[in-house]
Amino acid sequence: MTPLLNFSLKQKAEIFRKIRTFFDAQSVLEVQTPHLLNHPTTDVYIDSISMQVNKDIDIQSKYLHTSPELEMKKLLANGSGDIYQICQVFRDNEQGSENFNEFTMLEYYRLDFDIQQLMDNVSNLLSALGLTQKVIKLSYAQAFSELADIDILNTNFNELKKIAKSHDLCTDFEWIEDLQILMFTDLVEPKLAQYPLCFIYDYPAGQSALAKVSGQIAHRFELYLRGAEIANGYDELQYASEYQHIFSRENQQRSQLGKVTFTQNLDFFQQLKKPLPQCAGVSIGVDRLLSQIDQI
Repeated sequence: MTPLLNFSLKQKAEIFRKIRTFFDAQSVLEVQTPHLLNHPTTDVYIDSISMQVNKDIDIQSKYLHTSPELEMKKLLANGSGDIYQICQVFRDNEQGSENFNEFTMLEYYRLDFDIQQLMDNVSNLLSALGLTQKVIKLSYAQAFSELADIDILNTNFNELKKIAKSHDLCTDFEWIEDLQILMFTDLVEPKLAQYPLCFIYDYPAGQSALAKVSGQIAHRFELYLRGAEIANGYDELQYASEYQHIFSRENQQRSQLGKVTFTQNLDFFQQLKKPLPQCAGVSIGVDRLLSQIDQI
C-alpha cells in the first residue's frame, strides 16, 4: 500500500501550492538538504535505511535521512533565518496502515518562537489549507487527568505499572517514558477523536527528544486531527553539547535493547560551533494530514 492513494495528483499539487503560498507570505525560505547522509539517526525507535555506494571505487555506507532535521539545523546555525522544506523521508522497520518506509514530511523552523507561538502558526497553516475548526490545546498532564483520571507527572514508575495492569496493559518496560507513551496511546489518544484539531503540549521531561526541558516539563507538542497524530514540534535545543549528550544517551538505550549503535555525528557538532538561534520547529506528516482533510 502507498500513502495518498485516494488523492489525485492535482489535489496534492494544490495542497503544496497552498503551503508554499503560506510560507512565502511570511518570508519563510524554502530549502533543500541532502537525503543521503554519512550518519544514521540514533533515535531509539526510528531506524535508518542503509545502503552501500561507490562499490567499484571505494565502498562506503550511506543512510537515507529519516528527517531533514539535523541538516536544516546546520543551516539555522549558519544564519539561514526562518526555513521550511517539503521532502520525502525514509525509515526502516515501518509497516502498517499508518506507517510507511517512505512518506512526505513538511518541516519548518521559526526564529524567536516558543511552542505556543508555533502552535498558533501551525493552526494558521491548517486554516490556509481549509481546516478552520476550533483548535483545542491540552497539556499532557491535563489530557491524562481529564481523559484517563491519572496524575501522570506525579505518579512514579511502580505506581504507574499498577495502574497500567488495572487496564490490562503491558508493563514490561525499561523506562517510565515508554510506559507513559503506551498508556497515552491506549487510554488518552482514542478519546482525542472527539476533537477535530487538538494540540497536546508540555510533555514529561523523559520524553523530551530534542526539546528544551524545564523541571518536569519538556517544551514540545504534538498535533492530532480526529485522534490521528499529524505533527511533532519542539522548542529547539541550541548547543552542540546538548545534542551530544542526547545522542550518547540514545546510543546507550539502543544498546540496552540490543539494537545497533552508531558513532557520533561529528560534522553536525562542528556545524553547531555557533549555537542555533532561539527557535521552535515542527515536522508534519503530509500524508497523514491529507488523509484527514476530507474527513474533518
